[in-house]
Amino acid sequence: MGKIIAIVNQKGGVGKTTTTVNLAASMGCRNKKVLLIDIDPQGNATSGCGINKKDNDLTSYDLLLGEIPAEQIIQHTKFKNLDIIPAGMELAGAEIEMVNLEERTFLLKKSLATIKPNYDFILFDCPPSLGLITLNALTACDTLLVPIQCEYYALEGLSQLLGTVRQVKKMYNPLIDIEGVLLTMFDGRLNLTMQVVAEIKKFFP
Repeated sequence: MGKIIAIVNQKGGVGKTTTTVNLAASMGCRNKKVLLIDIDPQGNATSGCGINKKDNDLTSYDLLLGEIPAEQIIQHTKFKNLDIIPAGMELAGAEIEMVNLEERTFLLKKSLATIKPNYDFILFDCPPSLGLITLNALTACDTLLVPIQCEYYALEGLSQLLGTVRQVKKMYNPLIDIEGVLLTMFDGRLNLTMQVVAEIKKFFP
């Protein structure tokens, strides 16, 4: 049974997509079967895997709302052992359509039930927000990985994210756990970097 990891941070520009693509490709090189699901409307993980965002008839939008089996949406990539469900522009309006649906937080989880056994790892590249799409990822995942950039205000929004995770654990996904925090754009020569490291250690003793 595959392990589902959500790479999430509601702050943009922290290296979330770069982390997701590199982690997925690295796992594939280690002979792990990996599925990357791009649920960020910007679709940068899709482009990063060599897939043209404009050439896809089926995308993660259809996984969420189209009632189309995941097997029909999956594409192979140029990377070893790495498949993808790409993002599309229509994903930008998906949350508006999701609002009035019953069990709207469980859409991803239900859609992945049949394919989870086919992969060692499934990775979500989440949007830079804590909206319904990210909530679906947190409900469906086993663990989450939080990329944090070594910069001023690095921990901005982290309390809100952790509060959301606690609510998800209480209401939707009691088994969710934090895989860890990944410091991005790390430069050990800078005092600021080491200050961020110290703050992170206080947050996660």
